[in-house]
Amino acid sequence: MSRFYITTAIPYANGAPHIGHAYERIATDAVQRFMRLDGRDTLFVTGMDEHGLKVVQAAAREGVTPQKFVDRVSAEFEAMGEILNARADDIVRTTQPRHHRASQAIWERMAANGDIYLSKYSGWYSVRDEAYFDEDELSTGPDGRKLAPSGAPVEWVEEESYFFRLSAYAEKLLAHYAANPDFVTPEKYLNEIVAFVKRGLADLSISRTAFDWGVPVPGDPKHVMYVWVDALTNYITATGFPDGGAREKFWPADAHVIGKDITRFHAIFWPAFLMSAGLPLPKQVVVHGFLFNRGEKMSKSVGNVVGPSELVEAYGLDPVRYFFLREVPFGQDGSYSHEAIVGRLNADLANDIGNLAQRSLTMIVKSFGAVPDPLESKPGPEDVALLARADALAGEARRHMGAFQIHLYVAAVFELVAESNRYFANAEPWKLAKSDAARMRLVLYVTIETLRVAAILLQPIMPGSMGKLLDLLGVGAQARNFAALDPDGAAGALVAPHRLKVGTPLPAPAPIFPRYVEPEAAK
Repeated sequence: MSRFYITTAIPYANGAPHIGHAYERIATDAVQRFMRLDGRDTLFVTGMDEHGLKVVQAAAREGVTPQKFVDRVSAEFEAMGEILNARADDIVRTTQPRHHRASQAIWERMAANGDIYLSKYSGWYSVRDEAYFDEDELSTGPDGRKLAPSGAPVEWVEEESYFFRLSAYAEKLLAHYAANPDFVTPEKYLNEIVAFVKRGLADLSISRTAFDWGVPVPGDPKHVMYVWVDALTNYITATGFPDGGAREKFWPADAHVIGKDITRFHAIFWPAFLMSAGLPLPKQVVVHGFLFNRGEKMSKSVGNVVGPSELVEAYGLDPVRYFFLREVPFGQDGSYSHEAIVGRLNADLANDIGNLAQRSLTMIVKSFGAVPDPLESKPGPEDVALLARADALAGEARRHMGAFQIHLYVAAVFELVAESNRYFANAEPWKLAKSDAARMRLVLYVTIETLRVAAILLQPIMPGSMGKLLDLLGVGAQARNFAALDPDGAAGALVAPHRLKVGTPLPAPAPIFPRYVEPEAAK
């Protein structure tokens, strides 16, 4: 339980990063940050899928070599991680020598197991999807062309190919799904996978000869590995396979975070490859939905494509991270718009947590300059109840995050913030300053203690902003992990070692989340 290894899907290197890539990266980063703050030894890996016909064609259109093309695209995705404050521990590019070694090692293991054979492939192939499709999976477009389920055009392909005996793994896969009902989550995606496997699996073409931009097949270099054998292996390349090393301990992965359009490859092909190679299977495939701009699919022709950097520039980094992780139920499709982002920014961030921090800390710094002493006033039921709610929140957050219900975990923290706002408003500490100074100190202490809990738990979502809030609360760097949330005594106790230390000097408060003002209104 001490180790936790999480991956994103590896973006295909034929275009610039978009909001869907950003959402997956932010979500995966947030999960890793959560687990690390909870004491886990974590590894977060992303990568770039840089082989295949699409890359060859895209490079040709630009008049550059495939390697030069993928170098540029890879740099754009690495920059996206920096912009989003979602830096992975490793970026596995499939053009790297270490990845060639890993891919060829898995191929050799599958071949030694008798699961790879040479034959001829004839069938419908989608360059955009890098996938083959049966006739009954296709539709016909307005121009009479056959289309894949994604809407991409397909073409008839005939060539010599190596095949993987996927058909031999149907019963083994079904047995694994039955024994591990959370192998694919949310459950609806597992149900789709089970239904697909029960219909029967055909052997899988896993090499191409029509181009040479790929990992050469061991012993037959006129063939290159078909992209899914190559691409999926990246997850184990990062752990040092086949050479071993310090990261070897992280396999099997705890979670592959992927989009719903590539579930079949991760939940059928990848575990079958690993079974054949005699390697442990990942523990879970975590599937998220698509993002839409005002409910519409993003399209260059429609003109509604917005890049991650544009959103960050317009609204700020942490508000963008917060919006997508709070607004979109993980596993479902989601939509974003200017109005929705501004609504969350102003209501949740500027008003709820930002305003509460500013008001309470301004009173404290003006009156005491340090964390006030609450012990001269006897706590009432409302004080104990709010502290008990704060003490229980870490356990609730762990349950939600363990189920990858990120939006529920964030919502639970903001329920505490809402309760703290009501508590602060009802207690009216600005009036208590004249009538009951001891009670005022207790109310202010309880308020900022709940803010401490909220800020620690929200670090995975908004690391920069919550770091600033913890600075304002006088919380040292060593007291910002989740161990600082576990009460030693009874829940709700006013005095406990993990709480804010009375007398800690506090800096002058500064706004953490300024309200968003429309540019024209600001002029």
